[in-house]
Amino acid sequence: MHRPRPWSARCYDAGMSSTDLLPYVAEELSIWLADVLLQAGAARHRRLLLLAGEAPWCRHAAQQIIRAGDLSRVCWISTQLQVAAEVMAPGAATQLLGQERDALVFDAHSGFDPDAFAAVSGVIRGGGLMLLLCPPLDQWPAFADPAAQRIAVWPHGFADIHGRFLQRIARIVGATDSVIRIAQGEALPAVRKLPPAQAFAEIDDPIYRTLDQRAAVTAIGQVLHCHRQRPLVLEADRGRGKSSALGIAAAGLLQDSPGLNIVVTAPRPAAVQPLFDRARQHLPEAKLRQGHLQWQAGSIQYVAPDVLCLQEVPADLLLVDEAAAIPAGLLRQILGRYSRVVFSTTTHGYEGTGRGFALRFKQTLDEQTPGWRQCQLHAPIRWAQGDPLETLVFNALLLDAAAAEDDTVAEATVDAVVLDRIPRDTLLHDESLLSQLFGLLVVAHYRTRPNDLRNLLDGPGLSVYVSRYQGQVVATALVAREGGFTTDITEDIYAGRRRPRGHLIPQSLVTHVGLKDAGALRCARILRMAVHPALQRHGFGRQLLQRVIRDAQAEGLDMLGVSFGATPSLVDFWASENLLAVRMGFRRDHASGEYSVMMLRPLSDDGAAVCTAARARFVQDLPLWLADPLQALDTGLAANLLQADDGGAVLPEGHDHEMLQSFIRGERSYEDALGPIWRLMQTKQVRSTVSVNNEDKQVLQAKVLQRQSWMAVAKHFGLAGRTGVLACLRRCVAGLLDTTPAVDQP
Repeated sequence: MHRPRPWSARCYDAGMSSTDLLPYVAEELSIWLADVLLQAGAARHRRLLLLAGEAPWCRHAAQQIIRAGDLSRVCWISTQLQVAAEVMAPGAATQLLGQERDALVFDAHSGFDPDAFAAVSGVIRGGGLMLLLCPPLDQWPAFADPAAQRIAVWPHGFADIHGRFLQRIARIVGATDSVIRIAQGEALPAVRKLPPAQAFAEIDDPIYRTLDQRAAVTAIGQVLHCHRQRPLVLEADRGRGKSSALGIAAAGLLQDSPGLNIVVTAPRPAAVQPLFDRARQHLPEAKLRQGHLQWQAGSIQYVAPDVLCLQEVPADLLLVDEAAAIPAGLLRQILGRYSRVVFSTTTHGYEGTGRGFALRFKQTLDEQTPGWRQCQLHAPIRWAQGDPLETLVFNALLLDAAAAEDDTVAEATVDAVVLDRIPRDTLLHDESLLSQLFGLLVVAHYRTRPNDLRNLLDGPGLSVYVSRYQGQVVATALVAREGGFTTDITEDIYAGRRRPRGHLIPQSLVTHVGLKDAGALRCARILRMAVHPALQRHGFGRQLLQRVIRDAQAEGLDMLGVSFGATPSLVDFWASENLLAVRMGFRRDHASGEYSVMMLRPLSDDGAAVCTAARARFVQDLPLWLADPLQALDTGLAANLLQADDGGAVLPEGHDHEMLQSFIRGERSYEDALGPIWRLMQTKQVRSTVSVNNEDKQVLQAKVLQRQSWMAVAKHFGLAGRTGVLACLRRCVAGLLDTTPAVDQP
C-alpha cells in the first residue's frame, strides 16, 4: 500500500499541479486544521502557526491553510506577495489598529519588521490564527533580512547585519509549546493541547464586557461631573476594550447631558475610529461622518493634537487616545489649556511609548494637576486571559521588559558597581541581562520600539556599556561609531547629493553647519544613556560617561557627541562634562516634543578644530535663530545656551561665503544660512544694490530683518508660499554676492 508523503512535501512537488494536489491535501488539511481551530475557539485563544521553509512553499502552504479553514477576514503582511486577498506592507501595518481579523499572515521572507509584527498581532480575534512564514529555523539567523536595512548604517547593507535578533526570535518560537511548527518536507505535526483557559472576567451586562471596563466608564464620567483639573489616566494593554470604554462613556454622557461637546484627539484620525464606532452603536440615531458624530444638540468631534494647542477649541470634555504617541510638549500644552481631560494610553504597545509615558508624563501631572487619577484595565476582551500569542509576542519583543526593582538597587553607590562593555553575544545568551537592560531603556526614554531591540543586538558599530550592582542593571549607555567619510562622499553630502544611512553628527556638521572637515573625522555618538529611576542624580551617569570617553580616546576617535531633546537640566548635565552645544534643530522632535540640540566634546586636535568652528557658528547665529525659527524655545534653555562660554571661537575664513553660495544653489536651508545672510546684509547697503530688483530686496528685508512669517511674506508679495519666497531670497543673495567678496574675508 502506498504510504502518503508528508503534506508539506506534497504541497510543493514541482512535477505536480496544484489541481492534482488540492483534493487530497485539502481533505487531510481540513481535518487537521479543524482540530486547531476547535481548540483555539473553545479557549478564545489565538495560535501561532509557524511555516518554516522556502519562500514559495511557505506562501503556497499559507494559502492552502486559509482555504482549508474557510477563514474570511484575512490580511497578509508582505512586500513580495501577489494574492487575491488583503495585502499590506509592514510600514502600513498601523492602518489595521482598531480592526479585527480572523487570521493574519506575516511573511518574514519579505522582511521581519519587529514594529509591524507587534502592531498587527493585536488585531487577531480570540480563536484566530497568526501564520508566520520564515526560513527553516536553523537557517533563519543567517537570512539576509530586508527589514534589517533600517539599522544598516553606512557602509553596511542588510546582508552585513549579524543575526542575533533573528537567532533569539527563532530560539523563542522554536521552544514555545503553544507554537504549531510546520516544516517543509515534514508531516503535519500533532496538535498539542493547551492548558485550560483561565476564567474570562466577563460580566452579565448589556453594555460592558468586564468589570474593568465598567469602572473605566464610571471614572471617565467623573472627570466631567467632578472638580476641574482632575485629569484621568486610563491605561491598558491592547485588546482590553480601552477605546470601547471611551466610546461607551462618550455616548452615555451625550445622553445624560444634552448639548455636550466632547472632543477626541489622537496621533491619527484612524486611531479613534473604534471610539466613534462604539459610540454610534449606543446612539443608533446619531449622524456619523468623518471624525464627527452629531446626536441631538451634542457632538463628538476629532481635532488634531496640534490644532488643540494652536486654537482654543470649545470642549466640555477632552478624550486623548494613544496619548503616549503624542509629543510630550503637546500633551503639556493640552493639560494647561483644557480643564477636563482623559489621557488614554497602551501600556505595552508596539509604539514602545507606554511606560516611558508613565514615568515622564506622570511627573508633569504631579506638578501641574496633583489631583489626577489613574484607572487600569487588566482583563482582556478581544481574547481570553493567558492568550498564548500575546505571551509569545511580549516575550519575543520584550514588550514587558522591566528595570530592576527599586529595592534591589536602593543601596547602590558608584563605588559599589561593576562597569563593563558588554559583547552583544552576551546579551543574546543572557535573557535576564537583556531584559533588564532593555527595560531600563524603555522607562528612561520616551520612545523605545521593538526595532530598537534589533538595533541593540545587531546594529553595526554599536557598543553597549552596562553598570551593575549585585547583578542588577543600574545604568547603561549605547554608543555608535560615526564618520570616516572619504573626500568624495563628504563633497556629495555637502552638496545634498547623498545622505548615507546613520552618522548623524558628521553629516549634520557637514550639511547644516557647513564644515567639510568634519566628514573625515571619527566620532563616538551616545545614542542612549539611561540611569535607573531610583538612582538618578547620584553620579552613575557621570561615571558611565567617563568610561565611554576613556574608551573613545584609547581608540583614537576625534570627538564625542550627543543629540537629544533639549531641556535646561539635560543641557546642564552635558555641559558639566565639557560638551558644547553646536547645533539646534528647528522643529520639535516628534517623540520628546522638544527642540533637538547637538553637543560635542573634542578628543583630538582635529576634533578640537571642528568643535571650535561649529561652536563659533552656533554662538554667532543663535540670537538670530531665537528671533525667528526658535522663537518658541524655552526661555530658560535659551538663557543657558547663550551664557555658555564660547572660548573666543571664530568662524573659519571663507565659511560664510561658502554657505551663501550653497544657499543660492539650493543646497542649504534658509535657517542654516540665516547667519551668513544677516552678516552679508550688515556689510552691504541692500537698498542701493542695482543688481537686485526692488521686490526681491523688499522680500529679503521683510523676511530677514522684520522676521515676518513665510505665509505673511508670501501673501503680501503674491508669492507661491515658502517656495516662492525662497526663490526671491536666493536671487537677492546671488545679486549681492555678484558685487561683494566673501563677507568674512579680509
